[in-house]
Amino acid sequence: MIFPPLFSHIHDPREQAKITYSLPSLSFIAILIFLCRLKARRQVKYRLHTTAAQATFDSLFGINRIPHGDTLNNTFASLKPQQLQETICRMNETLLRKKILSPSRILGTYYLVGIDGSGVFTYTSQHCPHCLTRKQGNHLQYYHPVVEAKLITPDGFAFSLMTEFIENISAGQSVQDCELKAFYRLAKRLKKRFPRLPILLTLDGLYAGGPTFSLCRRYGWKYMIVLKDKDLKTVNEEFNALRHLQTDNRFTWKTGPRNAVKQSFQWVTDIDYSDSVGKEHTLNVLECLERKQNKKGEEQCKKFKWITNLTITKKQVAHIAQEGGRNRWKLENEGFNVQKNGGYELEHAYTTNPTSAKIFYFFLQIAHIIAQLMEKGDLIKKCLATPIGSNRNIAFRILEAWRNVILTDNYIKNFRSLKLQIRFRGS
Repeated sequence: MIFPPLFSHIHDPREQAKITYSLPSLSFIAILIFLCRLKARRQVKYRLHTTAAQATFDSLFGINRIPHGDTLNNTFASLKPQQLQETICRMNETLLRKKILSPSRILGTYYLVGIDGSGVFTYTSQHCPHCLTRKQGNHLQYYHPVVEAKLITPDGFAFSLMTEFIENISAGQSVQDCELKAFYRLAKRLKKRFPRLPILLTLDGLYAGGPTFSLCRRYGWKYMIVLKDKDLKTVNEEFNALRHLQTDNRFTWKTGPRNAVKQSFQWVTDIDYSDSVGKEHTLNVLECLERKQNKKGEEQCKKFKWITNLTITKKQVAHIAQEGGRNRWKLENEGFNVQKNGGYELEHAYTTNPTSAKIFYFFLQIAHIIAQLMEKGDLIKKCLATPIGSNRNIAFRILEAWRNVILTDNYIKNFRSLKLQIRFRGS
């Protein structure tokens, strides 16, 4: 099976002679929790335990009973989260090496990596010494956010690439950890783990500043960062002053169904910017005005504006704006929103143990990668005679197959010998 090599690098600190469940077997059940959208650890007992399921589990791992959710929790408390992070990195590395994502590169070169923060757990009382705190009315709220780097593609993939947990070192520290500090730590780790990966970062306006510009120049990364009218005052002033002088830097086209969307691009290059510590930066600013009619026939106009270090030309400007800048929303939609509201229950506390919580978070990310590959691959379509419908239906089919179909030793052996080619939408 794929599971032993996938988790072979993870050290299991338990005394092996005294354990019943191997780490791969527990990992399998953890991933199944999220693939089947069970929404809680306790559902393992109620929904994964059937006679057929136990027979299949025995064929897979040589264990004739399925573990309890508490067994997962107790074991995960002793693991090192960074080793699960490495599993996710290796999964992405395999997809990159096999060129699954090559057709989705921006300008034929850069992989789009979106980085943003998101809340995970929220408590009314202190959960652990690492909790962050904030005022909610008259009450003090304790919470655990993360900063995520996700590999994004135009056709809808949003793979977790690397995670940085935002947490205090100890309770009551005078200055709390924050999203920007976590971003700088994450960027350093990302460059070390994928030193030669050609990256185009897509970021929101929080990251627009000298430290980010310097970091990307040092790491050789490209970037597109949202520029709001109220941010970086001198940059906005330079853009508004020079846009009327660089008259060649304009392009208009129509796109969308029946060419009903009109996009007007304008950009200014080589804007000088001095940050708060006096470092000099040279920036390009790209603006897109998008006009279209609503259902009432009224024209609506939206403005998008980015800072970038990409070279902008008329031939490439629409591609840069659409695939590099506008695709940032996929980080929130296909990424965080699906994980929070699509049955994965990202904000559900699967455990109160701080270490186990990180392990479950990583298993959720692993399951989401697997689910996306299933949803956008053509294997399910080839195998089923009728359309399966929504992605939740795929999760339902997986659960029902697990509960009712016995996979024998011979079936698994024959399946492993098959050579399959799976094509993905857009590949």
